[in-house]
Amino acid sequence: MKLPPAAQKRWGGKTLVVPAPREVDTLMRPVPRDRLTTINEFRAALARRHGADVGCPITTGIFAWIAAHADEESLGRKLITPWWRALKLKGAVNPKYPGGVEAQAAHLKSEGHEIEPGKGQKPPRVKDFEKRLFRFSA
Repeated sequence: MKLPPAAQKRWGGKTLVVPAPREVDTLMRPVPRDRLTTINEFRAALARRHGADVGCPITTGIFAWIAAHADEESLGRKLITPWWRALKLKGAVNPKYPGGVEAQAAHLKSEGHEIEPGKGQKPPRVKDFEKRLFRFSA
């Protein structure tokens, strides 16, 4: 989608891809146990795949939420979507994921990640998440 000038300034590119829900779920699945990713990493990977400048932050976030909740509702499957490894900006845990901050933090702690408490209204974040960031191939 070609963006108008005002949107280009806001989103940082001339073209924007709006992903399909399945694409976001597909990106979440291969993140290994010792690694983490962020919504911005999803957006960048989606943009590269579609030859766009940026991925839509709104739909990418919504579809990550859908993938997380769908996974929680279908417990017992062999293939899982490790939604808890997908963080928000600056390594923040996502209070909108299943079970809220507590559930995501518990999953992350069980995998050896250290959680720093949130400050004020900000949610907790994963300490040094950048060192464990999973980069998607082009």
